[in-house]
Amino acid sequence: MGGIVTRNLPDQLVELLRERILSGIAAPGDPVRQDALAAELGVSKIPLREAMARLEQEGLLRSEANRGYFVRELTAAEAREVYDLRLNLEPAAAAAAAANATTEDREIAEAALEALDAATEAHEAQVGVLNRAFHLALVRPARQSVTFEIIERLHILSERYVRKHLEPHGRDSRANREHRDLLDAWLARDGKTVSTLLSAHIGQTQDDLARQLIDQ
Repeated sequence: MGGIVTRNLPDQLVELLRERILSGIAAPGDPVRQDALAAELGVSKIPLREAMARLEQEGLLRSEANRGYFVRELTAAEAREVYDLRLNLEPAAAAAAAANATTEDREIAEAALEALDAATEAHEAQVGVLNRAFHLALVRPARQSVTFEIIERLHILSERYVRKHLEPHGRDSRANREHRDLLDAWLARDGKTVSTLLSAHIGQTQDDLARQLIDQ
């Protein structure tokens, strides 16, 4: 691939490396080979190190003294923590958003689910990022900026777990049904049902992942 332009270089590198990790191109446990990556991207190692330090703060990379950076492994403990935090924040935020959503917000949420369903049916690689876009579309209209930023970070952390969760046959169909029911309640401004359905959706995913990650 060609070199990256220098404007906002660290930000561009963060986005590029994050996408490689979330898409699975850089697999859990893989080392980040700085020399090879800098040569591939046509950048120096200084902005690359800055980008990797930021991704470590996001929880996608880990560093080891004298060994460099590695893609963080998927673990049952991390999945439990991330999904516990989502359970504590996301259902209430989505319920509040349902009440506040404008016509434009509602159109964005419907379009997000349509895109997610199409990608899921086609088994496309961007299912994780589209799943994140759908869930965030249900939360953003709450206009709770701090809560939204936390939930957005949790979704970045959970995106690799979404891909893991959808591996068993039939999980994608179940997720599609749950998303449809959730959006219908959200569009009806039924906050109580939104909270109940989203709690069940997140909780079931958490339970499935606990079994998958222990068995792997």
